[in-house]
Amino acid sequence: MTVPERGHPEGSEHDAVGAYVLGILDDDEATAFEAHLAGCAVCAAELDELAGVEPMLAMLKEFPGPPEQPVRPEPRTAEVLIDEVAARRAQRRRRGMYLVAAAAALIIGGPTVAVVATSDDGGSGISAHPGPHPTSPAEDAFHEHMKEKVQNTDPVTGVTAVIGVENKGWGTHAVLELKNVKGPLKCSLVAVSKNGEEQTVTSWAVPKWGYGMEDSPVEAARHPLYVHGGAAMNRGDIDHFEVRTFDGRRLVEVFA
Repeated sequence: MTVPERGHPEGSEHDAVGAYVLGILDDDEATAFEAHLAGCAVCAAELDELAGVEPMLAMLKEFPGPPEQPVRPEPRTAEVLIDEVAARRAQRRRRGMYLVAAAAALIIGGPTVAVVATSDDGGSGISAHPGPHPTSPAEDAFHEHMKEKVQNTDPVTGVTAVIGVENKGWGTHAVLELKNVKGPLKCSLVAVSKNGEEQTVTSWAVPKWGYGMEDSPVEAARHPLYVHGGAAMNRGDIDHFEVRTFDGRRLVEVFA
């Protein structure tokens, strides 16, 4: 996955994408950014990219910021209080910029097991760059190389999963096409063997607007999610696959 070149000024609303994904904006800032996002194809496209690696980015929340210095209570003038507020805002802004930079580094150099298909209109409902829907390596593999596919739709959740599988010397390569799933969620594709052994094939995050939602007003949400990965099991040893949320809820089960 690559990060598109940014053409927006430093300190603009566009810089809040990474901070929004990580949930470090306060309520007012998040509301303002969501209003901006509704009309900005560039930010929506960046948000869609970051959503695919959000489970990894979430770990960055644990990084400690600069230590707070204890302040001895004392009488304060209005000017001193204003200066202090400004300094704290600058400190938070610097930390947010660090997190965005770390997110970009993960996208460029991080693991590539989970590849998320993104839309060219950025989720605004209006195509910024008219043309065919761009594909990802996972989507290409699903349509061009996976001759064997299994599928199912869960009658309760309504989530549809189609899984392309192929036997490899190291185990089984699996590509998932996921539809009718709405977020925000963190999910995994799990392979379950005939003797009950479980292995996680790959994991991803679903943004709040979802994937494969045909009636969604958000263009990016109408496209299915494509992710791929592998299990150290022979194809014939796999009994079924499950798409689960990180809290253990099963969204759909597909028998192999």
